[in-house]
Amino acid sequence: MEWFEILKNTLFTGFKLIQDLFTRTLFTLGESTPITLQGIFYFLIAILLLIYLTDKFHKKIVTRILARSNIDVGVSDSIGTIFRYVVITIGLFVIIQTAGIDLTALGFIAGALGVGIGFGLQDVTNNFLSGLIILFERPIKVGDRIDVGDISGDVVKIAARATTIVTNDNISIIIPNSEFISQRVINWSHNDRRIRFNYPVGVSYNENPRIVRKLLLEVAKENNAVLKHPPPDVLFQEFADSALIFNLRVWTYEYTDRPNVLKSQLYYAIFKKFFDNNISIPFPQRDLHFKSGWENWQQIDQEPSETS
Repeated sequence: MEWFEILKNTLFTGFKLIQDLFTRTLFTLGESTPITLQGIFYFLIAILLLIYLTDKFHKKIVTRILARSNIDVGVSDSIGTIFRYVVITIGLFVIIQTAGIDLTALGFIAGALGVGIGFGLQDVTNNFLSGLIILFERPIKVGDRIDVGDISGDVVKIAARATTIVTNDNISIIIPNSEFISQRVINWSHNDRRIRFNYPVGVSYNENPRIVRKLLLEVAKENNAVLKHPPPDVLFQEFADSALIFNLRVWTYEYTDRPNVLKSQLYYAIFKKFFDNNISIPFPQRDLHFKSGWENWQQIDQEPSETS
């Protein structure tokens, strides 16, 4: 059994070396807080585990607990995100305390971070604070249809630093939270997902406006995406140069995020309805009138040109 003793001593020696390596003080934080490799590993693993568990808990709150109530999806996501931030903050204090780090020893780190924030982390801090404002004031929330700058899409995620929106082309765009606070944002579904769209339609001056109005309302009522309440309406908008302009106003809930699709459906149906009822759709025309001077131009054109 001599080989067994040698193996046992070797394993014991290796274990002691690893233990000494992990428990050896690398440096001292402040005056009385030693930092070891074991403490660093514990801190990192605890942080990753905290983030993972809070993310899972956030999804469970939103998809299972709050989903059973009548709370809007965006409101539920905001509640879950705020709750997650609170748990992460409390968890960080607990992890720091259990790691044996004296919070008073972090004073100089806080001062260094303050200098760093003042010089290099202004944008990060601004975006984080803007994210908190978005979560509490809720000018936008998950599920909203928004326009910010020249970007239009649906809000799918509001994070600490940035908000993710997805366009109709399924392109994800990451926008810093500060832009939603400093710029003008159009929220198509802030209060209600019912939206009214206005579609101009031009007809010939020879047509009867009452018949045109009747046909346009028929087209709107035949489309299942157009809401019956509030009902669609038609306004006689103006006498244009080449046409009578009507404004078809329809309410929709289904096509809030796809207005051009509804517009295309209605215009296809309007064209067919007008064709079946012999309603003329005009095109721009211009009449040129030569009142005077035409005879003089003809004489000049008929005179022989001088040759040198």
